[in-house]
Amino acid sequence: MLFLTRKVGESVIINGDIEITVVEVRGKSVKLGCTFPPTASVLRRELYERIKAERDMVGTADDSPITTPNQAARRTP
Repeated sequence: MLFLTRKVGESVIINGDIEITVVEVRGKSVKLGCTFPPTASVLRRELYERIKAERDMVGTADDSPITTPNQAARRTP
């Protein structure tokens, strides 16, 4: 795991097209702003884990990436 120290207004760039900016720090809470391409899948970890567990429970052989509803809609013909 990579640990970075950033101040409000500072950013990190991932893969040249994803930017994470520290927007606000209040107590133990940090607000991040994210800029990424429309093809990127972004889910909170707890939602990602729930979707993954549901796939595992039903025994689907679907090994496609877990995507957001907007991405799934774009892929439907």
